[in-house]
Amino acid sequence: MFCCDPVNMKRHLLALTLVLTAPAMLAQTCPATVAQSGAAVPRVVELYTSEGCSSCPPADRWLSSLKGRPGIVTAAFHVDYWNGLGWPDRFASPAYTERQQQGVGINGAHQPYTPQIVVDGRDWRGSSLPAASAEPARIRLAWSRSTTGELRLSAEALAGAPARIQLWWARVEDGHQSRVKAGENSGTTLAHDSVVRAYARLPTWDGRSRGEWTVPVTAGEPGHASRWIAVAVDATNGRVLQAVELGC
Repeated sequence: MFCCDPVNMKRHLLALTLVLTAPAMLAQTCPATVAQSGAAVPRVVELYTSEGCSSCPPADRWLSSLKGRPGIVTAAFHVDYWNGLGWPDRFASPAYTERQQQGVGINGAHQPYTPQIVVDGRDWRGSSLPAASAEPARIRLAWSRSTTGELRLSAEALAGAPARIQLWWARVEDGHQSRVKAGENSGTTLAHDSVVRAYARLPTWDGRSRGEWTVPVTAGEPGHASRWIAVAVDATNGRVLQAVELGC
């Protein structure tokens, strides 16, 4: 039986220890801190991509070139509908495919495709990023991380905020590489930044009272620090209202 197998018992105790100490480990890696949105609204750049798509590597490199630029929040959503065509993208998720499909029509795209770039909630195919919005922020967002590692997101509606607000958050990682061994990119080493590793949409919020949500904390892949981003959009048209990012 399991309880009598010393090897399995050691594995069980090790797993239990990791579970019990995970919050403390995360707290040590990510100190308590707060990140608040400012008066301006950052440009939010989403890339829908796949390691199985031969047209995607240039878009991946372009997104990497935006890393660290002030006033820009980036997220690379790896979709899974290329996975059955020779190479399974380890970063892909059906949740990211669903997100892309939900944006069709609302963001101006007629169908999902890769690589797709969405800027501030709009399908974008230009040669340079559009100018940042000059309109005042209508939402205030903040991340707060406690000494125990608990992560909370808060939101406050400001003057001119719409009646229906959609918020989403994502945990992203930089500095990934993949040696692709099959499919359209076979033999190529691909580099990725701002890779979405966890994501969720929050229930629609009316902004009448301060919104607060606890966000589940998951450890990042070793060697790849996490960044947490939160975005508020107008639920009727998908336009970005505010965004904030917390480094780890």
